[in-house]
Amino acid sequence: MKFFIDTADINEIKDLAATGMVDGVTTNPSLAAKSGKKFLDLVAEICAVVPGPVSAEVTALDHETMMKEAAVLRKIAKNVTIKVPLTPDGLKTCKALSDDGAMVNVTLCFSPAQALLAAKAGASFISPFVGRLDDIGSSGMDLIADILTIYESYDFNTEVLVASIRSPMHVVDAAKMGAHVATMPPSTLRQLFNHPLTDKGLKAFMDDWAKTGQSIL
Repeated sequence: MKFFIDTADINEIKDLAATGMVDGVTTNPSLAAKSGKKFLDLVAEICAVVPGPVSAEVTALDHETMMKEAAVLRKIAKNVTIKVPLTPDGLKTCKALSDDGAMVNVTLCFSPAQALLAAKAGASFISPFVGRLDDIGSSGMDLIADILTIYESYDFNTEVLVASIRSPMHVVDAAKMGAHVATMPPSTLRQLFNHPLTDKGLKAFMDDWAKTGQSIL
């Protein structure tokens, strides 16, 4: 499974990229606004740190303007992935861009039917939002399972990018299902490291080492 981080905080991106765990980055207008930076400069900075796909979302709602915005974004770096909404105009844009060789991430997916449409439009990634479905009493992970079942039945190249992840269990469950990518906030990625027995074992090792009075350096 690939790990993307869902943030526009360049310091967080640099710190986590150094671990070797970051395969890509997803951003959206809300995250970009929080950064306080100019969007195009921000995307360029992220692309320079992470060689994998960096999703940069268009802000237009109509196909013609989406294409104009995508043209600007694609000039920033080769690893820019154009992020479009799952709307008729968004899918039209997805088709045009994917036919032209661009990576496209179709976002705001909440049903298997929508995911099927995105794959047929040639999306590189489909982003189902599991946390937001959980929030309204639906099962986000059931959606992931349904999408994977559909995609496995056909010759689609679209990768399932599990989004709106709220906890490490979302990541683990998605990995068990065979989802291709999980995008998560930096805090959730760091939670994956945590286990009380790891902490307990490390403390015991360090306490025993201290008793020897030795030093490796």
